[in-house]
Amino acid sequence: MQVVGLDIGFGFTKATDGRNQQIFKSVVGEAAEAAFTNPISLATEAARAHRQISIGDESYFVGETAEAGSRGRGFTLDQQQLLTRYARVLASAAIAPMVPSGEPLRVVTGLPISFLRRHRDGLAALLQQRHQVTLTHADGSKESKQIHVEKVRVIPQPFGALFRHMLNDQGKGAVQRFVTDKIGIIDIGFRTADYAISDRTRYSERGSQSSDAGISLAYTAIANNLTEQSGVQVELYRLYEAIDRGSIKIKGKRYDLNKLTERAFGALATRVATELNRLWADDWDLDAVIIAGGGGAALLPYLQPLIEHELIPVDADADSRMLNVQGYYRYGRHLWPSTPAQPNG
Repeated sequence: MQVVGLDIGFGFTKATDGRNQQIFKSVVGEAAEAAFTNPISLATEAARAHRQISIGDESYFVGETAEAGSRGRGFTLDQQQLLTRYARVLASAAIAPMVPSGEPLRVVTGLPISFLRRHRDGLAALLQQRHQVTLTHADGSKESKQIHVEKVRVIPQPFGALFRHMLNDQGKGAVQRFVTDKIGIIDIGFRTADYAISDRTRYSERGSQSSDAGISLAYTAIANNLTEQSGVQVELYRLYEAIDRGSIKIKGKRYDLNKLTERAFGALATRVATELNRLWADDWDLDAVIIAGGGGAALLPYLQPLIEHELIPVDADADSRMLNVQGYYRYGRHLWPSTPAQPNG
């Protein structure tokens, strides 16, 4: 039996079994059969990251493969649509490469706080079943698999980052302060910003909520400015690399994004700080605040001057997008301690 941490995010889908990990854009598209396959391309990074999965009679490109190769691509910032249209495909594409066919596995995943009560049971039911899928690799070879999800636990999304700090890979307590202290968590994802409080590991309902202050707000502001300058509406998921790079080329012309990014990120950080100061007005006794999520890492330089609490930032050598899902995995190992960990060699 195997434990998998799974995070179906609006921006990226992530999964880990403690040894291997998957991360790709949460984009789904129709799979088109290639009229020509160049043998040279099979040695490229894109070929190694090729994601094509069939469920029933439908075949899909997923992630960057869909971005590059699908005519019709699906991407959403609506939670209901994410769960009903895309979640099963995204989850299957993330889990299938890591698990033996038919072997029972247990999954820990999370939802933004504002969606937890409404969608927890539906997400668990969607995942907790046997999924018969076929993977098509870049060279055209096919691999049939059954993903047997035996148990699912759905938790508040920000607690993934807490468990990542609190527990080790065996699911045992690693850092005592996260057990004994009152810890705030700011988890800035693509669609939502989640604020949560763990008071000596107890979830504080009063101090926990979601807002729509995800990093997509800043991306939307940047995309709208680019539309004014270029006349082209750039899809948000095509801005990820461009913002990291600091520029984007549209119809042969390169546009600098540094000033746009600084302005948009600064405005979003101000909104986040305002929201948490209001929400945590009575929680002035917080011992520390964890900054989590891909958006949290991006906004950290802008948030630091605005937050008076002690901040626990993302590890410099860690992929901030993976913090929650690593915490889900560690929590799964805590819940099911008899489940053996994956070997490291």
